[in-house]
Amino acid sequence: MKPAVIIAAAGRAARMGSSLNKQYLPLAGRPVLCHTLAAVLAAGCFKQLIVVVTPGEEELFRREVLLPYFPALQPVIVTGGEERQDSVYNGLLAVDPSCPMVCVHDGARPLAGQPLFSRCISQAAKTGAAVTAVLVRDTVKRVNREGLVVDTPPRQEMWAAQTPQAFRTDWLSCAHLQAKKDGISATDDAALLEHYGYPVHIVEGDYSNIKITTPDDLVMAEALLRRWQW
Repeated sequence: MKPAVIIAAAGRAARMGSSLNKQYLPLAGRPVLCHTLAAVLAAGCFKQLIVVVTPGEEELFRREVLLPYFPALQPVIVTGGEERQDSVYNGLLAVDPSCPMVCVHDGARPLAGQPLFSRCISQAAKTGAAVTAVLVRDTVKRVNREGLVVDTPPRQEMWAAQTPQAFRTDWLSCAHLQAKKDGISATDDAALLEHYGYPVHIVEGDYSNIKITTPDDLVMAEALLRRWQW
């Protein structure tokens, strides 16, 4: 049975210096979220598509993305929460019970290619949970509150997590439910599973699979998009 996919698109544009949600900023003539949706659809491996949007932006999503670029597409549109974790939880509530696996992808990662989704889902099907990631290219320093270097972890052990991330639906649901009860928060879904002892495996990601966070990221993404043909 094919998995469901949750696109977490309820982020803000705090570091963009824009009043417009970063998902709707123009990238190569189209909203960022348009490219992300195109990438997910190009993967061709999902039974259900769930898009989690910022509260109050449901019509904006339909007007700026769905109607002009995907008029025949009928995703499940879910209203997000205060934090990303809350938004993914809301998306999980909408997952078709027949989907044994769910993939979570950031709406602000428009450059995830089909091989990434395939590798991630294939690994999760074997082991229950998988996260795409890349080895860090720079030396990483652990620093205390006073700005003093504490140690330098071996670079070959340091990976930068990306999305997509894929999980058994029951594992991810249980981890989110328990985290709500315990007041645990995390910056990605894999961290929740790690916290509760679920095995999470790394899948090699792609350095071009950048997340749009700052204005410079838009410039870089536009250059990279010239290699893509959706």
